[in-house]
Amino acid sequence: MNAPAADPAVMLQRVSCDSDVVAARQLARRLAEELEFSRPDQALIATAVSELARNIVNYAREGEIEICTARAGAKTGIKVTARDRGPGLANVELALQDGYSTGNSLGLGLPGTRRIVDEFDICSDPGLGLVVTVIKWR
Repeated sequence: MNAPAADPAVMLQRVSCDSDVVAARQLARRLAEELEFSRPDQALIATAVSELARNIVNYAREGEIEICTARAGAKTGIKVTARDRGPGLANVELALQDGYSTGNSLGLGLPGTRRIVDEFDICSDPGLGLVVTVIKWR
């Protein structure tokens, strides 16, 4: 993943319940609108944040979503980092396959999120947590 500069304004949403998932989604959509992303891209960004936040609630119970503006040269985008101290993933490649789930889901969250963003990075430390960073460029 490129290392774009981020604006100093970072929005942080603690995530431990359904209402936190909604709040994180709303923060992302608001920033996407401010940065003049198209309506379809605003929806994609909100969906990606919702999936990442939902994974925190379902698998780690608590964590945080950090949302900020990303810049790389003339490009502007949104950078989202989801962090938790949950069980992590023993096999990241398997978790990124459509249909794989350790819970009772369809297994589309991480693979679907990866498809709708421009940059996707995942770092798992089994037993210590997971960090997923995504960027959607305008």
